[in-house]
Amino acid sequence: MVGVVVDSQRMHVTKEHWQELLRHLSEIINHELAEIHTRDFYSGNGIWRQMDGSSRTNFISAIFEWLNDRKHHIVYSSANKAKYYDAVRSGIIPRELNTIWRYLAFHLMLAIQKRYQKEKKNKGNTVFIFDNEKREEKRFIDLINNCPDWSDTYYGYSRLKRRIDQIIDAPYFGYSKEVGMIQVADFVAYFLRRYAEIREGLVPARYADEEEKVCQWVSLISSRTIGKVIFIHQKGDAPALRYFIGLPQTL
Repeated sequence: MVGVVVDSQRMHVTKEHWQELLRHLSEIINHELAEIHTRDFYSGNGIWRQMDGSSRTNFISAIFEWLNDRKHHIVYSSANKAKYYDAVRSGIIPRELNTIWRYLAFHLMLAIQKRYQKEKKNKGNTVFIFDNEKREEKRFIDLINNCPDWSDTYYGYSRLKRRIDQIIDAPYFGYSKEVGMIQVADFVAYFLRRYAEIREGLVPARYADEEEKVCQWVSLISSRTIGKVIFIHQKGDAPALRYFIGLPQTL
């Protein structure tokens, strides 16, 4: 799961530029695009059949360079599904995180809290907008509004402040067609997953230099991540460390 961290003062410019990119792609394929479905785009399926592989590769590089040039940051969390489900069945993962979507989404929020909580005059300045997820919306909002005590150890909660104080309000949910940055997040997530699958030998490369290309794109992503999250080690039990370490890696 990927999040794009965008400064609100530059958000309107980013939205305009993303729409310009979609319009440009629409002209090339002679089909009006409301959003990019990355899997079809990368594979050359459907409306993308008329666009050759070299052209699609160049556009992928251009999109990552576009993101890099705008100085936005990326936050992501991942999990080995088999290990996650084993941990759930074993009771290691708490019930409030018993879906992989909620598990990854909560980790993203904790990572953002820890990354930005030390910045001056930044309290309560962050809005989260997730892709529409009707089955998760209510339970996730309840989780954020009633953060479990165990999450305190992730970012060093103090009783002098409220929990997850970087967040303005409960997270919002929108449709990717209407929120361009959700499309960008999905785009980045696709290539992070593709990178993991190839590097771990789970799937074969589709073409001769795919691994090299994907590594180059992931290198651009890595340069814009919020930085490796280091768990706070406290004396005694640290549940947040136990729940997350070994399953995902947030960068």
